[in-house]
Amino acid sequence: MHCPFCRHDDSRVVDSRTSEDGTCIKRRRQCPNCGKRFSTLETASLTVVKRSGASEPFSRGKVLVGVRKACQGRPVSEDDLALLAQQVEESIRAQGAAEIDAHDVGLAILGPLRSLDEVAYLRFASVYQAFEGLEDFEAAITLLRAEREPIGVEPEATVGGPDDNE
Repeated sequence: MHCPFCRHDDSRVVDSRTSEDGTCIKRRRQCPNCGKRFSTLETASLTVVKRSGASEPFSRGKVLVGVRKACQGRPVSEDDLALLAQQVEESIRAQGAAEIDAHDVGLAILGPLRSLDEVAYLRFASVYQAFEGLEDFEAAITLLRAEREPIGVEPEATVGGPDDNE
């Protein structure tokens, strides 16, 4: 690390702190040559490869914009959206890859969005997965319902029906 004051090619780390959201580390450094202190901000770069083949840095803001559209008119707060975007970024970074497909970003959004609001999930999925008709919506709704019901539990029989006294 070059000193920004005297351009000396070395520095000593005096203090390190992780940001509140855990995405970067702020380091306070001191130059052994001139003695001046300066700060650096370290982040791991994450690149999204779009369908066109173009690459761009991952943007939590872009995740927020897409999810905000799906949540329009729904009882979802900005804090909920910010938390969802953080969960998406953390899950993508946990994969350990420096580059990720835009398609995989969409997949990472679907899970947390489904937990947050099922209507917003269907809206996002319909665009992301290119639903072509009512059948696609019906299949997605059927899947949501099936995953909601406990596995292996039969619906309870009604007690006290007209045939009980026979």
